[in-house]
Amino acid sequence: MHSFDLLGEADSFGRKETIFFLPIISTLLFFGLTILTKYPHVYNNYPIKITTENAKLQYENANRMMRLLKLSVIIIFGIIDYQTIKNENINELGSWFFPFVLSITFIPIIYFYAKANKKTSE
Repeated sequence: MHSFDLLGEADSFGRKETIFFLPIISTLLFFGLTILTKYPHVYNNYPIKITTENAKLQYENANRMMRLLKLSVIIIFGIIDYQTIKNENINELGSWFFPFVLSITFIPIIYFYAKANKKTSE
């Protein structure tokens, strides 16, 4: 298994058995985020105060965001694992990878944050 820096270049190599770490970690994250989406009232980072009038809409919005972020995490880990397995001599993920990770992580957060604020003004 390779370890990659921010530029997507391999900066260390591990034993063959370590290739299973990323799928295990992504599976744990998937199930953890799945469980978390069942309890949106425990999120403590809503952009607005939750009231009985807006709770349902805000919880649905937060759950959609969490599901999209869960998909993003799985895609990111999948790409890293695929690139690592594809070619044992691979030395980089590509210069596109870091901007891609930032975009599929932060664009949904910004979108759903704006949507949460918009729902309160309606």
